[in-house]
This record gives sequence, C-alpha cells and structure tokens, in this order.
Amino acid sequence: MFVPLRATPRDYAWGSSTAISEVLGTAPSGGPEAELWLGAHPGAPTPIADPALVGGAPDLQRWFADDAEALGEHSSLPFLLKILAAARPLSLQAHPDLARAAVGFAAENAAGVPLDAAHRNYKDPLHKPELIVALRDGFEALCGFRELDATDDLLAELVASAPDPAAASLIAAFRQRLAAPDGLRDTVRLLLERLPGGLLDALVAAAAAPVATRFGPERAVVARLAAEYPGDPGIAVALLLNRVSLRAGEALYLPAGNIHAYLDGIGVELMAASDNVLRGGLTPKHVDVPELLEVLEFEPRPVPWLVPRELDERLSLFVPDVPDFELLRATLDGVDGAPSVFPLPGPAIAIVTDGAVRLTGARSSIELVRGEYAYVTPDEGELAFSGTGTLFLATTQPA
Repeated sequence: MFVPLRATPRDYAWGSSTAISEVLGTAPSGGPEAELWLGAHPGAPTPIADPALVGGAPDLQRWFADDAEALGEHSSLPFLLKILAAARPLSLQAHPDLARAAVGFAAENAAGVPLDAAHRNYKDPLHKPELIVALRDGFEALCGFRELDATDDLLAELVASAPDPAAASLIAAFRQRLAAPDGLRDTVRLLLERLPGGLLDALVAAAAAPVATRFGPERAVVARLAAEYPGDPGIAVALLLNRVSLRAGEALYLPAGNIHAYLDGIGVELMAASDNVLRGGLTPKHVDVPELLEVLEFEPRPVPWLVPRELDERLSLFVPDVPDFELLRATLDGVDGAPSVFPLPGPAIAIVTDGAVRLTGARSSIELVRGEYAYVTPDEGELAFSGTGTLFLATTQPA
C-alpha cells in the first residue's frame, strides 16, 4: 500500500526561506523553512493526505497505533526522514547511544522534568545516529574531532597570524594544552565550562588575519561563527573539528557521540526516530556541558564519509552501522529497459526531489512527482522504479 503524505516544514530560525521550496517545487511560506519531518515521531507525526485511505487516521503515529499491520513485523517506525535546509549554523551538538539515552530519559522522568521543558535533554529513550546526503553542491558541516597533528598545524598558523604578542601567547598556551596527555578532552572541558580570558578574542582576531593559508576555510568558519554567536565558547571548539563541504550526492554518517554542526546547505537527512540532542554552544537553546561531555567521542577521526553501495547504474544504497535505517537513492533517466528493483526490507517512506518516478510493488503502484512523498507498507515487497527523476527511499535494514 502506498499512502501519500502532506507535511509543513518546521520554521526553526536557522532555516532557509527558499531552499526547501526550490527543491520540492512548493510555494515558499515567506519565513524560515528548516526541516520537513517524515515519520511517526510524537513531536511531529506526519499527516496523511487522505485519512480515508487508512480508516480515518490523521497521521502516521495514529495509524500505526490503530493498525499494527501497517508496520509489518516492526512495533514502531525506527527512523525519521527529513529534508534539512540551513541558512545559518546549527548548534554544536552530539547525540547519545542507546544505553545513555535510556538512563537519561529515566532519570529526567524520575525527577519530574516535563517532556516539553526547554531544559530537558532526553525526549525519549532512543539513540540518534544520523546520515545526511547533500542535494546541492556546497553543503557545509563540522563533524568529529580533527586529527591532532592537523589541528596543531592550524594553531601554529594562528600563532603566526596573531595581531600582537599577548594574543600569540594565549594561542600558544592553548596549543600546548591540547598536546598534553588527554589534552583534547581536558581542553574541550575547559573551553565549554570556563573559557580562558582573552583566548576567544585572540583566536577570532588571528583567524581574521588577511593572509593566504592552508586552513583558509577553517579560519572563515571561525569568522562566520563569531559574527553569528559572538563570545560563544563553541567557536573555539569548532576550531578542533573536521570541516567538510559536500557535493551533491555525497554523504556523511554521524554515529552517537560525534560532535557536529551543520553550517549551510540542503540535504536529505535520515536518523533513528529520536529527538535527543546534547548541545555545547552556538545556540540560544539549553546547553548542558557536563552531559554533553559524557556523551562525546573524543578520539580524533577523519571526515566520516558514507560511501553508498552501487546496486546498479540507477540505485545507490547508503548503509550505516545501525539496523534502524538505510537510504536508497534512485536516479532514473527514463531510458527503456529492465526496471531497477529493490527488495523492500521493512516499512519505508519515499520522496521525489526531481522529475516523476513510478513505484510498483506486489500489491499496487503510485507515481510521485517532484515534491511528493508517501509511506510504503512492507507487504509491497520488491519495488520496481521507472520514470525520469530522483527518488529517495528511507527504510530499515534487512533482519
């Protein structure tokens, strides 16, 4: 069964006013459009376009509660699909693993913290690994701690670019602290809990020096964040992170504990069905530094690219290391021949971002055009794709 859906983008302040409407071919609202949520998360379950198709249920959460067969063998929809469009940097953040989420959720419940309280960390007992696939060139992000040798080279550049000896001395001391045993963990704790006096100003001034350097893009990020969030210690932490610019079709995978911040661009985001976010800065929202430090993975790593499996010349499958979700991208050129097929492993949500694509399953079929999306029940089995356009299909991994 294919069930068309209709949703309204969430108007977070950092959202773009044009990107989602441009990609989906919809009328812009006139305000920021940050995220289009497609799923059954209780915070914003996706409305069903025609409730009569599913016994009158207004949204996916209610339908799944009323009809267990809609999910097949699953007791809940384990993923949340989004179109995300950032015009301003998002908060510096990380997400918990399952064990930490369960403990934190229970503790806040026991303490009587309301689920909708602004200072609540854990909205549910679930983890929130996530992947993002860029829809356009130039999706900018910070993700995970950079290898320390490279960060040392960056700080050496900033020492040389410092506007005066006092600023150079502050940055040199920062560099030395980072090089000590357990230096990364201790430095991040120091920055977020008690930013050393004068250090942030010194870093921002050095980064703004008009010189051509190896780390020009990283320095530009510091200048941008300082303009958006003056005095925020997250600016200094951002200096320690991998900076990456994705081209259209490239993807990142951010597991639990990976500190990150999306800076600019539009992409398809797929995650576990959770809303647990631990913030460390670059935001007016609640920041809980001690809890964030408990969640963070401090081991420096390269940029966490997620390279898809090429199933055929039209189908690419992004597969993370958790069973909750995987993301299929179908790029169809309308050429006659054998259709591309994909064995559906579980419940799914499909969205078309370009052209028109027909999905044909074991029981029915549907054509989705640019900007349309639908829920797919698991009993459709093997899906065949035809048409001309681009489709993304979020689903679970095979058992």
